[in-house]
Amino acid sequence: MTTEEDVPGTNLERLNENLSKIEELSERLVNALSKKRQIDPNLQGPGQDLFMKAAAAYVAEMMQNPSKLIEHQVSYWGKALKHYVEAQQALASGKLQAPPDNTPSDRRFSSPLWQTHPYFNYIKQQYIMSAEAVTKAAAEIEGLEPAERRRVEYFTRQIVDMFSPTNFLGTNPEALSRAVETDGQSLVRGLENLVRDIEANEGEILVSLADKKAFRVGENLATSEGAVIYRNRMFELIQYAPTTETVHAQPLIIFPPWINKFYILDLKEKNSLIKWIVDQGFTLFVVSWVNPGPDYADVGMDTYIEEGYFEAIREVKAITGQDKVNVVGYCIAGTTLALALGLMAKRGDSSVRSATFFTTLTDFSDQGEVGVFLNDDFIDGIEREVKQEGYLSSFFMSRTFSFLRSNDLIYGPAIRSYMMGESPPAFDLLFWNGDSTNLPARMVVEYLRGLCQEDRLARGCFEICGDTPTLKDIKIPLCAVACESDHIAAWRSSFNGIKQMGSRDKTFILSESGHIAGIVNPPWKKKYGHYTSDGPLDEPGAWKEGATYNEGSWWPRWGAWLKRRSGKQVPARVPGDAGHRVLAPAPGTYVLPSDQS
Repeated sequence: MTTEEDVPGTNLERLNENLSKIEELSERLVNALSKKRQIDPNLQGPGQDLFMKAAAAYVAEMMQNPSKLIEHQVSYWGKALKHYVEAQQALASGKLQAPPDNTPSDRRFSSPLWQTHPYFNYIKQQYIMSAEAVTKAAAEIEGLEPAERRRVEYFTRQIVDMFSPTNFLGTNPEALSRAVETDGQSLVRGLENLVRDIEANEGEILVSLADKKAFRVGENLATSEGAVIYRNRMFELIQYAPTTETVHAQPLIIFPPWINKFYILDLKEKNSLIKWIVDQGFTLFVVSWVNPGPDYADVGMDTYIEEGYFEAIREVKAITGQDKVNVVGYCIAGTTLALALGLMAKRGDSSVRSATFFTTLTDFSDQGEVGVFLNDDFIDGIEREVKQEGYLSSFFMSRTFSFLRSNDLIYGPAIRSYMMGESPPAFDLLFWNGDSTNLPARMVVEYLRGLCQEDRLARGCFEICGDTPTLKDIKIPLCAVACESDHIAAWRSSFNGIKQMGSRDKTFILSESGHIAGIVNPPWKKKYGHYTSDGPLDEPGAWKEGATYNEGSWWPRWGAWLKRRSGKQVPARVPGDAGHRVLAPAPGTYVLPSDQS
């Protein structure tokens, strides 16, 4: 037998308690929002000129080809009216059911109520029809340059995704059902989550993707055994402890991107590329970059090269007693590695025996999807921001990359956290994704202007460290790994940069999946495959058409490639030497989040 208090939605005392909490949380919310500082409008969205160009092109086309506009409108209104009539007929029949639904499947509308409930199904179908109409209208606008067209289509998609009915409480059946079932408790928890995120980001909304209390760097993340054996203002150098009795003579140095932290390569032991490399019998060093603040305002690309790459290579040579090392550059660190290798070639420095590039762009003539954020409107805003603050806050980088996958990294998590009242998941990859870093003022402008916008490295006119290195200067053996669905470093653009390098010994590997999952792809998963080819690196499409598909991870293939360029076996090396004492256990201090520092 049940009582009134056992039935969801009838516990008035609990409901009143929740209403009281909402009032308290609302006060905190207003207080948190009041701390939000004014941000340059160009960091919040594209400039007005993009919308003006799109509107002008649309009006011009309407005047020149009115039949095309009429066809669009008639098609849309015809579908909408037909759906309305079907919904009315279903209701008139006395049955509370949805009309026929032939819309494509969409993860956002996975709840059965989107299919069975006439109200929610009607809203869903109307949204999908409207989304298709808007997307088609934007795609078929004439009179735009290709770059402008890509931006119009991208930001149109962002607006369409933002207005999904799943993103609003009144039109989300799952959120409404949860609110009723919990007597409003889910809404209270959701508001608590919202207030927490706004307070943590000084008035800005940046949804927490993972439970920050579930992970501790160095405790249950980044746990491979090793030690910091060198430190300067730019980086800590970590040497990992051997797991084999002998190792290859030539050591390996990984230069990770400083846009994020290196432990993406060492999240958990079974997924750790760092652990796997050590287990293959390599002496491994990893550079852990400092997270810069305003006192790093004058640090530029040249600083990263001189005080980062060159210094790390010198120290590793001294520790191991070798005159050559192998190196890896990941993402922006791969771009900078190309600059460093070009400079070394011009200086007659033969310290590097081979280089590997992970998801690296050196030719920015086609910037891929991320190119929508590389126009003057955004870059001008960034330049003003860093001039004022001395650095680009990690907030802006996190938000920008999240918008490249907004449904997965913004709206989906926001729905679960703010409307469903769920706690963020204990997911290591998402924890790392939210543990981003700042960028020094001078460096970010040099990178965005000189490399991304002006493509001066591929054009052979990027001046740095008193010289002008080119891609043709790089003549050592190369291996490049790109990822098929990478939304940050498009694989075709990566291919085009590698093919311009001067080396006669080039290996190109195309992994399935994206920027992270395509690289962190351990063999035991047997999940993502990869493409290889012995054919020439002429044109990306032709290369892939003639490539061989290989099941499983590319790691073993690369490991075999690296072994052939790593020398004979020598006794395993423990971290440090007489001149390089252990400064801290791995993963060091520079990598720690602020609450662990």
